[in-house]
Amino acid sequence: MISTNSISKTVTTAQGQLQILKPISFDVKAGESVAIVGASGSGKSTLLSLLAGLDEVSSGEIFIDGQAMHNMDEEERALLRGAKVGFIFQSFMLIQSLTALENIMLPAEIAGYSDARSRAEHLLQLVGLDHRAKHYPNQLSGGEQQRVAIARAFITRPKILFADEPTGNLDAANSDKIEQLLFDLNRDAKTTLILVTHDQKLAANCSRQLHMHAGELSEVLPLNAQTTLTDVKQHIG
Repeated sequence: MISTNSISKTVTTAQGQLQILKPISFDVKAGESVAIVGASGSGKSTLLSLLAGLDEVSSGEIFIDGQAMHNMDEEERALLRGAKVGFIFQSFMLIQSLTALENIMLPAEIAGYSDARSRAEHLLQLVGLDHRAKHYPNQLSGGEQQRVAIARAFITRPKILFADEPTGNLDAANSDKIEQLLFDLNRDAKTTLILVTHDQKLAANCSRQLHMHAGELSEVLPLNAQTTLTDVKQHIG
């Protein structure tokens, strides 16, 4: 579903060129759930933005469902996102002048779905907020806003869902609800799920973990009964 080949990101600063991401190559299969973990400033969110087509790579190749996103301009990337990608922002990014129902409907309406309202109403029920359909974002709690944002991300039934710290602004109770919701929708819709998170419990529930450190990416090897000391040494080099 996602294939990257030596992608990197460099930006120009007052001090000169700054390499945020060093060349990275990895693949994600359809239906996988992958957590990208690491310290703040390690490049996690930058990588997520590149994979979602919200930013351009400085070099390398990104293929999304077989399409060469690295060769696309912004308009073409936007069309690809609309057709295949959902995104959950840490800050929710709800439109304040729209109700919960209207916020969820919006991506489907833009995509031209004739059943946008019925889809949104169904998703509101799934996230337990059908009684809040006519409320505006400033009338909702943080946990409720995040559930609206998740429902909005799923309304077009994207092949891939990207989530940047989906539980980062939530208390423990709401964090558990959001986590369960994400994996339920991931399983039911067979959506490929890519998360950036500091939440170790959330990361551990993903099928894979990738670790970012100083712009470099490595696979986190699960420790289990079959893992040997040699495996670990080989993995960490």
